[in-house]
Amino acid sequence: MITDVPGVQVGHWTEPQARTGCTVVLLPTDTVASGEVRGGAPASRELDLLAPGRLVERVDAVLLTGGSAHGLAAADGVMRWCEEQGRGFDTPAGPVPIVPTLALYDLSVGDGSVRPDAAAGYAACLAASHEPPALGTVGAATGATTDKWRGPEHARPGGLGTSARRQGAVVVAVLVAVNAFGTVDVDGTGAATVADLLEAGADVPLQLGASTTIGVVATNARLTKTECWLVAQSAHDGLARSVAPVHTRGDGDAFVTCATGTEDAPVEVIRALTVAAVEAAVRSVDTSGELVGRHR
Repeated sequence: MITDVPGVQVGHWTEPQARTGCTVVLLPTDTVASGEVRGGAPASRELDLLAPGRLVERVDAVLLTGGSAHGLAAADGVMRWCEEQGRGFDTPAGPVPIVPTLALYDLSVGDGSVRPDAAAGYAACLAASHEPPALGTVGAATGATTDKWRGPEHARPGGLGTSARRQGAVVVAVLVAVNAFGTVDVDGTGAATVADLLEAGADVPLQLGASTTIGVVATNARLTKTECWLVAQSAHDGLARSVAPVHTRGDGDAFVTCATGTEDAPVEVIRALTVAAVEAAVRSVDTSGELVGRHR
């Protein structure tokens, strides 16, 4: 569980009828972070700020949200909550909360006119807890789907998954909203299946759909901003081992890595643990059920 990392809290806002929602990860003070986006269709906020070499190194929260780019508005509510707690980057006019936000596309499922907004982001913060979070079709993954590469009629449920790996006192944990264009590769045959179908001349449209898998890697290791960026890259390696096809033009796959900095560990150890944790978190999502409701 991502809440295995001391000090990390998770909260959801879920709209089950409209099939959308958001999930906030609240972080301890002085958490260092960076991120990496792959795929051709990202929807994000404050990710440029996380690039190595930019001024700000520490973040207050990370928000995962449905609603595509509309859902980025939910970050306003998270910022308001953080400001009320006195958290943020110090400026002459007061603290400015730093809340990197990643959005996925769920507008084709449920009621696409309902999207997470500032009130939803604030409610997710109020619901945040150190307890293990609810998983599956909840929060940011309420309307998540997978298996869209052969066309929308083949779509399957997605969901929210988590996993953790340890070496001694060091913990690396992942929370991921799986809303993939591709198929969750449960048994390691997914990439071969796609290639085999194409080579056999099957009518596989590879119809690019609005998708995106987004996630947060949290660790209690002491990492620099550049090292967090390297770990975020490794998170995508875990995604590539568990979804096929991955990082397409119809995905905006993105991960943010957050290091709370209480334990020493080599960055290559953290990277290896991250690959394993992401792979396990994605594969923990049950995509075997029927997709309820519309998907176009």
